[in-house]
This record gives sequence, structure tokens and C-alpha cells, in this order.
Amino acid sequence: MRERNDDRFRPRPAPPRARGGGRNQRFLSRVLAAVSKSGGTVGTLHNRPHKRGGAKLGRGHAAARFAGSSLSARSRRVIVKARLVVLRTAGPRAVETHLRYIIREGVTRDGQPTQAYGARTDAADMKEFEAVGGNDRHQFRFIVSAEDAGQLEDLRGFTRDLMKHMEADLGTRLDWVAVDHWDTDNPHTHVVLRGKDETGRDLVIARDYIAHGMRRRASELATEWLGARTEMEIRASMQREVNQERWTSLDQALQANARDGAIDLRTEAGDVSARYPRTLLIGRLQRLAAMGVAKESEPGCWHLRHDAEQTLRALSERGDIVRTMQRAFVAEQRELAIFDPRTATRPVVGRVAAKGLAGELHDREYVIVDGVDGRAHYVALPMGTDLGETPVGSIVEARVAIERTADRNIAALVDKGLYRTDRHLTRLRARPAAGRDAEAIVTAHVRRLEALRRAGVVERLDEGVWRVPEDLTTRGRAYDRQRLSEAPVELHSPFPIEKQTRAVGATWLDRQLVGDERGLANHGFAITVREALKVREEFLVEQGLAERRGQRVILARNLLATLRDRDIGTTAATIAAETGLTHRPVVDGGRAAGLYRRSLILVSGRFALLDDGLGFSLVPWRPVIEKRLGQALSATVRGNHVAWEVGRLRGRSLG
Repeated sequence: MRERNDDRFRPRPAPPRARGGGRNQRFLSRVLAAVSKSGGTVGTLHNRPHKRGGAKLGRGHAAARFAGSSLSARSRRVIVKARLVVLRTAGPRAVETHLRYIIREGVTRDGQPTQAYGARTDAADMKEFEAVGGNDRHQFRFIVSAEDAGQLEDLRGFTRDLMKHMEADLGTRLDWVAVDHWDTDNPHTHVVLRGKDETGRDLVIARDYIAHGMRRRASELATEWLGARTEMEIRASMQREVNQERWTSLDQALQANARDGAIDLRTEAGDVSARYPRTLLIGRLQRLAAMGVAKESEPGCWHLRHDAEQTLRALSERGDIVRTMQRAFVAEQRELAIFDPRTATRPVVGRVAAKGLAGELHDREYVIVDGVDGRAHYVALPMGTDLGETPVGSIVEARVAIERTADRNIAALVDKGLYRTDRHLTRLRARPAAGRDAEAIVTAHVRRLEALRRAGVVERLDEGVWRVPEDLTTRGRAYDRQRLSEAPVELHSPFPIEKQTRAVGATWLDRQLVGDERGLANHGFAITVREALKVREEFLVEQGLAERRGQRVILARNLLATLRDRDIGTTAATIAAETGLTHRPVVDGGRAAGLYRRSLILVSGRFALLDDGLGFSLVPWRPVIEKRLGQALSATVRGNHVAWEVGRLRGRSLG
């Protein structure tokens, strides 16, 4: 029998095996993937993309390594911002929204209509580009901004030259469109690049090329077009940075020279040529000290605040917002404000003075609301918000989180930490109120509790039994504030007030009259609103819906309902004539059911058309039903509230 020797060990090397999911991935491919992900370069001199598990690591590794080899301190500086958009997750209208934004009016140099261009055309067909690229996996978006773009007489030619060099760097022909923008202090170009190469495969660009290579290539071209920067231009550029409220190259130099957080400029440079940069750095530090970002601990020795970069970048963003708002009010004076729903205590109501994309690369829209409080408000919106049906001039409201009545009611009914729906229902039935359905009220409170349960605020113990914390109203408001971190904007009317003054329907102006014009200032947009209200009053008198008594105007009872019924009646008559269907009016407390065919925007608001096969009803629309287009829905209308359900009779509530 052979003697066993446990101390003997002979390793047998084998190729590394892939881990996870049973994927057979070569070790080399995994290394290349890690290098690419970290932004590094791959040691290869050709542009043939490496593959990782069948997916390309990206084109342009070699170009990223060698692009910019001729750059120097005198080269022209170019900023390139890039974004990769995965179309499947960006939403069905992401491409349309972005293209619509970049070709908006008012961005050209000479005031002419905006026109996109491509590699071989000066009039690119954006509809065709959107249709052809609509099925792509992804799309690239670039903003190219040369520091001296104003000196480039042919910005279009410069962009085409850059894209030709990109084609050479990436080893494939590119399909792109571009638009030059001259509406800011720094002229720049928006480039939208399809995510397909010339063979129809997914175009994957190496991370290092996007991060560095493209910018260096653009800098080389700008230097070739305009020549190297002179010493005077370099000094002028650095001098401008001394007082700028943003993160600058001077700040980067200060950060690089810091030792243990201290910047020592006490020793004057012996070289005369080095004295001027030192003077600029001292001037910059003095400016930063005035801004509260730096502090001189002793003569010639400075300390930057630990969050200096974040603070300066935030100031830069705020400055961009202020300039955007100033462009919207060139001919008018307004006090400017940035609306933050997390700290605001009152909603903002007014007309949309301007709208656009924040940051320009992203699909985060913003609106500038000319408020009835006399101020202009910048309102940021959640990612993917589509303001296509909110035109400039429409009336909107930027909402804030307030203490909800439902939360107060639930808290008042809590007994030993529990809320019970049967007790709530019993109390409501004991004190019936006109026009109020007890079951519908309790159902609305349960919907609120379900939302708070998903947020971990309350706990459902059994059917109709909930465990509720003592500070429900406070936590409920905190939950709403978190959801409104980027304020949603509610559309009150898509029509400007000039078109509301003599419109047949319940307009926003009528709601202001019924509400005694509360919240109107004595300046700004509020003056326009007051004048429009006078014209509206005269129209209502003509229609027999108001009566003038001396200086006062007495409105008819149920004015809003009367105007809404007239508006719906006129529209319903037109639909009935076109379809042959009978209009079935929905009375207060009534129910309507049918297939949700479409929505209609009337003067009185937006309505959903429910078709039951023989007739149709117009019911106040809610965003929650838009995904149910073509499905059977039923709705119960009580005053201004509409409870939607899936199905004609009973089903899940959408209220």
C-alpha cells in the first residue's frame, strides 16, 4: 500500500474560469473590460473593437491614447460634454423632446429660423433622423464649446471637420445631426449621434475616447483653425477667471499646490515670468475669501474650504439659471427666485414665460413661471417630464407639500394607535353631509394609507385596520416633500389669459373671480391678470352670467358649473355629429363607463371620452388613466373629485 504524504503539493495551472451565471468569458476580455470601465487605455494600436462576452468594449482606444499629442499650454481650449442615452429606458418621447429643444427658435446668430445640419446637408430632416434612429439601442449626445467659438466664422464647418476626425478615430462612418446655438455667452454646438456604425451594429465608443480623446481632438482642430493662443490671450483668459463665480483652472492650480490643506504663497518667485501667475492666484484667493470659500490663516498662507469645488460649481449652476431667467425677461423687470418645493411654503401660480432643458444634455425640463405674486420663478422638473402640452403662455401651478386633510382626519380617528375604516364609516353616516358619499370618502383615505404604507410610514394589520404613528401628519408631509423634491407642475389652463377673456367655458380667470382674486400682487404679471379680469367680467355680464351693481359685479350662482356645462355641450354636439353617438351627460354623483378613447382639451379643462358603444360621456381627465387608453374604465363624479376604476362595473380603483 502506497504511503500517503499530505505535505506534498503540486499545483497544476489552468486558464482562469469565469464566475457567475455560467458565462464563458475569457480572462483577457474581463481584464480589458475592467480597464475600459475605469477609463484606462488598452495597449493596442488598431481600432478593431475588443469583445467581451460578445459585446464590444468600444472603438477609439488607440485614438484616445494618441489624440492631443501636439497640444501645449498655448493650444485652444474646448469643452466637450457627453451623454449616452439608452432609448429603451429614456422613454418613448425622449428623442423627440431633445430634438425639439435643440432646434427651438431664438438660438441662431442672425435671428433666422433654426436649421439642423448633417455631414452632407445644410437642412437635415429631423423627423427622418428620429424615425430611422428610433429603434436604436442607444444614442450619443454631445455639446462642443470652444473657448474662442465666437472667432470661428464657420462653426458649422468646424463641427463637420471634428466629426470627420471622429470617423477616422473610430474607424466607421457616423450618422449625426447638429445645431449651432448662439443664444448664450459661449456659442456651442449640439451634436446628436446615432448608436449604430456603418454596418448597422451597435456603436460602442471607448470610455477614454469620450472622456479625453474627443476633447483633445477638438482642441487640436480649434488650434489649427485659429492658430495657437498668444501670450496676451492666455493672460486675458486667466485674468477673467480671477473674479468668476465658478470652478476655474486657477482653482485647480490652487488645489494642486495645497499641502495638507494649506496653500503657501509667501515666497515670491525669483523668475519674472512666474510672478504673474502667482499674482493671479493671490487675486483669486482674495476673491474666494470674499465669497467665503477661502481664508487667509496668516499673511501669504491660505486654506480652501473642504467643499470649495462643490460650492463653486453650485454657484456656477445658479448663475446659469439667473442668466436663463434674465433672457426670458429682457423687456420686463422681475424679481427672480428659484423655486424649491422642499422649503417653499406656498405654491407658485402664473404663466409659463419660458421652458427648456436644464443642463441641455439631459431630459430634465424646467419652466420659468411669471407668478401672480409679481416674481419670476425657476422651477426644475423631474427627469422625463414632458411639457409638450404646456405651451408658453399657459397657466400653471408649481405645487408644494402641505399638511393633508386626510392625514388630519386619520390622526383624529386613531384609537390606541389604530385606525379602523368601519369606525370612520360609522361616524360619517351618523353625520351625513350633502353631496358627500361616506364610502367614497373612506376609500380616498385608504388610498392615502396605502401610499404611506409603501413608504413605511404606516402598517396594515388586517383588512380595514391600520397601525398609525402619533406624528402621522408630520411624517405624511415629509413623505410628500420627498416626492416633490423636483416640483411637479400642474396645468391649470393651456390657453393664455388673452384667449380666456371671451371664451365660453370655465376658465382660470373665472376661478380667480370666484376666489376673490386672492394672491394677486400689484406689479408684474398680476397687473396683466387684473386687466384681463375686468374684460372677463364685462363678457360675463353680456352673457347674463353676472350683474353689475354700481362698482361691483355680482356673479351668477354656480357660475363655474354653468360655464363648464356650456363648454361640454358645445363640444359634445360636435362629437355627436361626427360619430352618430348620443351624448350622456354625467351629473354630480353620477357614474359613467365605457372604453377610454381619447382625451380632449377644452377651455374648462381636459376631459376623457368614454365610449359605451351607443353613447359617450365626457369626464374630467386625470393623469393616472393615460396608460389605460383603449381600456374599459368607469368613473364616479362627485364635485371636483373623480374616482376611476378599471372595468365597467367593479374593479381596481385608480383615484
